[in-house]
Amino acid sequence: MGSIALRDVGFLATRPLFQGLNIIIGEADSIGLVAGNGAGKSTLLKCLAGLMEPTTGEITRSRGLRVGLVEQEVAANLLDLPFAEAVRRAIPPLERDAQAWRVDMVLDEFAASTQMRDQPIRALSGGWQRLALIARAWVCDPDALLLDEPTNHLDLEKIQLLEDWLKSAARQIPLVVASHDRQFLDACTTRTLFLRPDLSRLYAHPYTRARSLLAEDDAAQAARLAKDTSEAGRLRRSANALRNIGINSHSDAALKKSMQMVRRAEGLEQQLRPVHADKPGDIRLANRGTHARVLIALADLTVHAPDHRTLFRVEKLDVFQQDRIVLLGRNGVGKSQFVALLSRALTERETVPGVRISATVVPGYVDQQMSQLPGKETPLGLISGRFRLGDQRSVSLLAGAGFPADMQRQVIARLSSGQKARLGLLALRLAEPNLYLMDEPTNHVDIAGQEKLEAEILAHRATCILVSHDRSFVKAIGTRFLLIEGGKLQEIEAPALFHRVLTADGSR
Repeated sequence: MGSIALRDVGFLATRPLFQGLNIIIGEADSIGLVAGNGAGKSTLLKCLAGLMEPTTGEITRSRGLRVGLVEQEVAANLLDLPFAEAVRRAIPPLERDAQAWRVDMVLDEFAASTQMRDQPIRALSGGWQRLALIARAWVCDPDALLLDEPTNHLDLEKIQLLEDWLKSAARQIPLVVASHDRQFLDACTTRTLFLRPDLSRLYAHPYTRARSLLAEDDAAQAARLAKDTSEAGRLRRSANALRNIGINSHSDAALKKSMQMVRRAEGLEQQLRPVHADKPGDIRLANRGTHARVLIALADLTVHAPDHRTLFRVEKLDVFQQDRIVLLGRNGVGKSQFVALLSRALTERETVPGVRISATVVPGYVDQQMSQLPGKETPLGLISGRFRLGDQRSVSLLAGAGFPADMQRQVIARLSSGQKARLGLLALRLAEPNLYLMDEPTNHVDIAGQEKLEAEILAHRATCILVSHDRSFVKAIGTRFLLIEGGKLQEIEAPALFHRVLTADGSR
């Protein structure tokens, strides 16, 4: 066991990401790290792991501390390795032969089939790729664990498995989790650090309770700011009046008192600390509407994998206006393939046996990787060119979505995952669809953005078919739930769904 100690730690990029962090992360500590996209969560985790150095302050790790860091993306040199081999290579070379047994143990716990273990990483679903990264950290038996968005792409069963492990096998080691999954943070953490560029705040509570306390502290700070600002203004007005009296009456006492009041006002002003305001890019949707009652009708539809394997069948499904349909199932059962198939049928109007589409449907589609965005294009070029809005309007829209002027002219391929998600959602809004097809839309969107997306979907009464394993998001918006299991798609009730998939032992 060991600890990680931060003393006055800060990091400056083009702007301060965080500063003045004084924290000790010790045995059995489970800290949730919460901030907006691009606010420094991944940077702080890399600093804790020793992969980056902070701009100010120092980080001290216990001697010999083994730190496991799970990053968000799979490294390119792992993509062509078989699943099991990619995990094995995480073990230090001198220990691989002696510790190779740990690979099978870890993959057994993830319920990875023998066939899957031999598949290259790039052939696995996004969820299984995420599990490969977690397994690589887990197999090394770390003394401290740092997780960067660990639930992205995981199905509900695997999220439960991860939660159970973090609360059992890993409960005695220091844990820091950067996540936008609110329910996961509540389940797996005991302390919450809200990372901010000015004054970060740490609470000895999981996310939901900590956020309530943060709101109270921000409100109290705003009240103090208003009071002190008013008092400083009053002192300056009184000082000016007294100074005029002193000058007109030649009173040194009045002038001296005026100077004292000015110094008091300056002292107050120097202590004024603006209230932190999260400024995520605004997320909005649109809904052009339709008079059609049934937007899509499916009957006797077979969904195939890219290698033409049959994944599942849809006997009959009607998508009605204002339905918010959530697709659920284990990683790899075909949820993304189903949404992509519908997108092709809708956008290309290609004939797909078993799919009947209303002529009034205008679709909007986003996938997990935002692959519909042209990587070589710039955000400004995309928005102004695709939607013919002109540069001035496009600049304004992008700024509202959280893209400053310099970022609007960077190629999209260089944007972070969160930035791509916001750009993709902006483009989706501008298309003004009346049917949204969304594959894991919240994966890289921060909590403020998730809540805004929820509110927009509800406010516009949007018709949606979406894949999501974010339980908070699903509970907020879902009206119908479809489970893919055993080669079939079946509709189930939400309460039964959460009881069945999210049982304590992860059994189905």
